Amino acid sequence: MKEYTFLVQGSAADPYEVHFIQKDGGNLSAYCTCQAGSNGMNCKHRMNILAGLVDGIVSPNTQDVATVHSWLPGTDIERAMQEVVALEKEAEAIKKRLGSAKKSLAKAMLD
Repeated sequence: MKEYTFLVQGSAADPYEVHFIQKDGGNLSAYCTCQAGSNGMNCKHRMNILAGLVDGIVSPNTQDVATVHSWLPGTDIERAMQEVVALEKEAEAIKKRLGSAKKSLAKAMLD
């Protein structure tokens, strides 16, 4: 197993600890001490590092983000992230269509 821990400055006074473990067989686990991460929810701190971003990292090991990012392909986390990204794009498209439909409805009410 390989492990990396990053300190990421979030909204709290103290940085969050974001911990990644590459398990045997290539799968990985990701943990964060932020409120969302501590409650088993998705958090931007883990997502950013998995995406290869160093935003907010205050520990001196930002170069290790590339290694953690390289672990992602083929994992269940990658598949889940791809689904989230696809659904977010779909939700944005629906939001735009809904806004347009509401404008059309408002116009129709005034005609």
